[in-house]
Amino acid sequence: MCADKTRIAEQFIGMIPHSQALGMALTDIGDGTAEIAMEYDERFVGDPETGVIHGGAVSALMDTCCGAAAMSHPASPGTTATIDLRIDYMRPATPGQRIRARATCYHITRSVAFVRATAMDDDETRPVAAATGAFTVEGA
Repeated sequence: MCADKTRIAEQFIGMIPHSQALGMALTDIGDGTAEIAMEYDERFVGDPETGVIHGGAVSALMDTCCGAAAMSHPASPGTTATIDLRIDYMRPATPGQRIRARATCYHITRSVAFVRATAMDDDETRPVAAATGAFTVEGA
């Protein structure tokens, strides 16, 4: 993976206000792949009785991770934006645990990148959510 694309992905995440507010951190980047983590924070709890993180925080994590994967693809010319993102929530994230999203850009055309992602807590065998999306690809 080119160090330049790693720097670009880190800047991309750092420039998104909600990514900063949610404490997202790039933990891995490759050719068309990305992993971003978000530590558990009580400010992001959607249900105070259970302590479960709000689905909006999970969707923001997955969307950002998908964008980073699209940008890191070798055929990607530069920036990206979400066209469409479908998220299937499979279970609540375990309260107190960090949530990670892993995304793979599996196909790219001149103008659209196609990405899949999974969000998980400590139990990687039982995903919290899965996503598929389409993202613009625009020249740098």
